[in-house]
Amino acid sequence: MKIVRIGAAQGFYGDALEPAIVSAKRGDIQYLAFDCLAELTMAILAKDQAKDPNKGYTRDITPAMQYLLPIAKDKGFKMLTNAGGINPEGALQEVLRIANKLGLHGLRVAVVTGDNLMGRLDELQESVLTLEDLETGEKLGTVKDRLMFANAYLGAQPIVEALKQGADVVITGRTTDTAQFLAPLIYEFGWSQEDWNELAQGILMGHLMECSGQSTGGNFSGCWWELKDLDLIGYPIAEVREDGSFVLTKPEETGGLVSVDTVKEQMLYEIHDPTAYVTPDVIADFTTATLEDIGPDRVLVRGATGKHRPDSLKVVMGYENGYMGQAMVGYSWPDALRKARAAEEIIRKQLQRRGWEYEEVHAEYLGFNSLHGPTVEEPQEELNEVYLRMTVRAKTREDADRFGRLFPYLALNGPPSLGGSFGTLTSRQLLGMWSTLIPREMVEREIKIRIEEVSV
Repeated sequence: MKIVRIGAAQGFYGDALEPAIVSAKRGDIQYLAFDCLAELTMAILAKDQAKDPNKGYTRDITPAMQYLLPIAKDKGFKMLTNAGGINPEGALQEVLRIANKLGLHGLRVAVVTGDNLMGRLDELQESVLTLEDLETGEKLGTVKDRLMFANAYLGAQPIVEALKQGADVVITGRTTDTAQFLAPLIYEFGWSQEDWNELAQGILMGHLMECSGQSTGGNFSGCWWELKDLDLIGYPIAEVREDGSFVLTKPEETGGLVSVDTVKEQMLYEIHDPTAYVTPDVIADFTTATLEDIGPDRVLVRGATGKHRPDSLKVVMGYENGYMGQAMVGYSWPDALRKARAAEEIIRKQLQRRGWEYEEVHAEYLGFNSLHGPTVEEPQEELNEVYLRMTVRAKTREDADRFGRLFPYLALNGPPSLGGSFGTLTSRQLLGMWSTLIPREMVEREIKIRIEEVSV
């Protein structure tokens, strides 16, 4: 039976590259798939492009391709990445530049565009689309003049088409996290758009692969202290059969662990309704799937089922939503928590006295409740040290910046034993998220695929 081997290369912008290189060299893979994007990432890339129109793609595509392109050319595997972000064409030119520099003549690089809707919003609204927010029902006009990006989530089909046209590397903008992983299976096995169960298995495989080391022992909440060599963690590799069943594993002699427990944690990650995991390619039901340990670092996954893909695509937009000012001060034993609380009270009273109004004021105590928030019980013994971190939401950067000026005075004019780093931390722009749905044909009719070959 035909088996397709797919390796995971990246779970986010800035993820470790070394495990991907190991998979490329020793994983006997046919495809290496990257998932580089998140909503925050899109905002970062939009800011990059605002400073330089040639940017807007993930900048770590440069070292990734410098290392991996020669290996891919030698081993014969293909690479699929959504590192194009806001500017897939810019990413294409960067990959071509690297390939030319390395002398990789004959390499065929494809770019997929059409997910970016920023220039089409007026046209779409003229088509009687209100583009209201899915959560609040607000009309887009309330934030339209502050939008930073607007991208539809594309599925696997444009990547499949690029593979059919002979691409060795495929670069996209915003896709679903699973698209790069599903596309090779549709291409290799010839699955149709009605092969719902096979597509659902492919989506499950992509979901288990999209977060790099999170399926192979990274971020594991079981007996994580027993895992070996996390400094040499291996990224997952899927061995997929034509019926969609697959074995999840990792390269030999790498660290981490592949087990039912590590895989199950990733399976439940970022899942709203496990009976209806909605993607542009299929609506998958993960509750019918089974996981089975079949050997060291080998888990067999089968049985996911699917139903008809949705008629709409999700669009996520990011808009400017004010600025965050922040500051932090630390206190040591004795009475560390009591001192930090007293410092917070001083700051709040000074805000009131000065008439500085902010949309939100938030305080947390590092060493006590910064991770678990209001669920934390009062400590039964003295804490060695506590840091007070306070943040505010301001309408302007100037208002955000001035908040931190209140904190240096605490060194001599507040509770005793203030120490460590203190005072103003860098203010930053805040991002608001806007989600809506759009008929898929209005997006898909504008998708374009272009391939360039590296020539002498």
